[in-house]
Amino acid sequence: MTTLADVFSEGGLFAQAMPGYRPRAQQVEMAEAVQRAIRDKKPLIAEAGTGTGKTYAYLVPALLSGGKVIVSTGTKTLQDQLFHRDLPKVRAALKVPVTTALLKGRANYVCRYHLERAMHEGRFARKEEVAQLHAIVRFAATSPDGDKSGCSAVPESSPVWQQAVSTRENCLGSDCPNYQDCFVLQARRQALDADVVVVNHHLFFADVWLRDEGAGELLPRCNTVIFDEAHQLPEVASLFFGETVSSGALLELARDSRAEALAAAKDFVHLPAAALALDKAVRDLRLVFGQDTLRAPQHALAENLEFHAALAVLDEALGALSERLADQAERSEGLENCRRRAAEQLSTLRLWISGAARGEQAANPVAEVASGEAAKPVRSKDPFDDAVFWLEVGAHGFQLNATPLDIARLFARQMSGERAWVFTSATLAMNGNFNHYAHEMGLWDAEQAAWESPFAYKQQAVLYVPQGLPDPNSRDYTAQVVEKALPLLKLSQGRAFLLFTSLRAMREAYDLLQARLPAMGLSYPLLLQGEGTRTELLERFRTLPNAVLVASQTFWEGIDVKGEQLQLVVIDKLPFAAPDDPVLAARIEKINKAGRNAFMEYQLPRAAITLKQGAGRLIRDEGDRGVLMIADPRLVEKPYGKRIWQALPPMRRTRELAVVEQFFRTAEHGQTPNTPQTPPAD
Repeated sequence: MTTLADVFSEGGLFAQAMPGYRPRAQQVEMAEAVQRAIRDKKPLIAEAGTGTGKTYAYLVPALLSGGKVIVSTGTKTLQDQLFHRDLPKVRAALKVPVTTALLKGRANYVCRYHLERAMHEGRFARKEEVAQLHAIVRFAATSPDGDKSGCSAVPESSPVWQQAVSTRENCLGSDCPNYQDCFVLQARRQALDADVVVVNHHLFFADVWLRDEGAGELLPRCNTVIFDEAHQLPEVASLFFGETVSSGALLELARDSRAEALAAAKDFVHLPAAALALDKAVRDLRLVFGQDTLRAPQHALAENLEFHAALAVLDEALGALSERLADQAERSEGLENCRRRAAEQLSTLRLWISGAARGEQAANPVAEVASGEAAKPVRSKDPFDDAVFWLEVGAHGFQLNATPLDIARLFARQMSGERAWVFTSATLAMNGNFNHYAHEMGLWDAEQAAWESPFAYKQQAVLYVPQGLPDPNSRDYTAQVVEKALPLLKLSQGRAFLLFTSLRAMREAYDLLQARLPAMGLSYPLLLQGEGTRTELLERFRTLPNAVLVASQTFWEGIDVKGEQLQLVVIDKLPFAAPDDPVLAARIEKINKAGRNAFMEYQLPRAAITLKQGAGRLIRDEGDRGVLMIADPRLVEKPYGKRIWQALPPMRRTRELAVVEQFFRTAEHGQTPNTPQTPPAD
């Protein structure tokens, strides 16, 4: 029987199979902890610093366990990397007969039914979309799995994909004429048969945990669930435990209802009329807000009579369409599918409309019985009795959201069954304390362990907090951040990420750099988030000498640039969540009403963990060197600042530009810097 020592030792299986492999004590200790969790069928929270080798640390005991394993990653990019690169390497080194499968959400697979319907209907805005659709048809005819990532001829952002894939709402299921040849069904069958299944967090909640469309068969069969990038789980879980009605889904329902009526119920004129009425009601509700965009809790809309009038019309139109569809549903599978979707959307819409009343009931759980005697407090298990109901209005549409505030109880309730649960990331704890994460996810009884990065941060990196910056809320703050960053950009010869906490600040900084760099005689390639996909921008950054990338929090995690190409990371502000976020505001209010401190208990740990993610972009390898500039003066001037910078990797800290200059000089000559550390003030 293969042991962990056989794998990770100096002359072990990894050393034999992977040139350059060196044992790391942290990696072995984490593998042992994961192995115990699998053996004892217990939950484990494991933070492993950058460079620990956490992927191999959890894959080895998982593959040696002999049971069925689900590995869930934070993004589809990481999912592909794990499945196509890491998992084959580990499996080959261990020489174990383990079968694997990659499972994505249905929107990633070509749908033969919708593709054929799009070919017949021909609803296209441009000629190039017709060519792209034909490219998808050719791809679907030869692809073994129908994964659209393999169709390089059509950009992932092309609107044509919307007509070539299915959604949960418009999938016909077993009534589909292409059911037996369905790529989604094929992928799920392979996942059911495999020993190790790689998914992503969104799919896990949507299609596995929530038992959507039968994919929930995966979870009861598995022995171990491993969440990589587990710091993302609270946000993802909140999304999927909640309910949403979107203008896009309603307009799609109206469009599909009209199409199905023309195909199967031409003699029933009331159905297309009801669909058109819904279409108009959706658009009219969006028009209430004109050009404005906003995120607002339901109670903030109480005085907006125009909104409530439009909402009532929408409710009436959706109810009428639901009734018309129910009358005709037996005439075709498509009409039945539309009927089901309309009923679900109507239920969610009325849940949202009843939100204010639910909130009052939750706040007053003691009811009076008819005799006047006080009844016992009754606390409903309905998660929406303790939820925030809020509206988001974008440039072209809206969403009515119902988000439970306490996902810990919901998550803990789902963790039933005899299996191990492993939650791992480089950023889960604050100064070694997991209380924030454990409380948020309901993992009170989980084993907790943390391993620091093996990197020599004090020799490899400097944390620089400039002096003389104004309050982060001041009007000229971004301009001042750019001024403080310019000397560092010259020292690093570009090769930098400038990361901002808002899109507005990102664009302002980009405009300033476009003017200031040439004025300093610096002709560094300047890249801006949005000028291409994230993958394209990263490839350009890696290949263009002295490039500078200006980005928002999209680039704070999941980015791996090793070597000399990245030597400077600038972060403009501490990443506290926007105070106008309705969900955040409701959680803060709930914590404070319970007599606790929401800032110290919730907001501060979240900001520290997010900052650790951004800071983690700098040092990705044992040979990397660089400077992390955090511009926010609160890091050193506020009492809570010390807790934040102590949560960061143990870099040398300074407020003096001269120290940074010496660091770059010694780095240029390949020397080890010996400058004394100047710690920020406590």
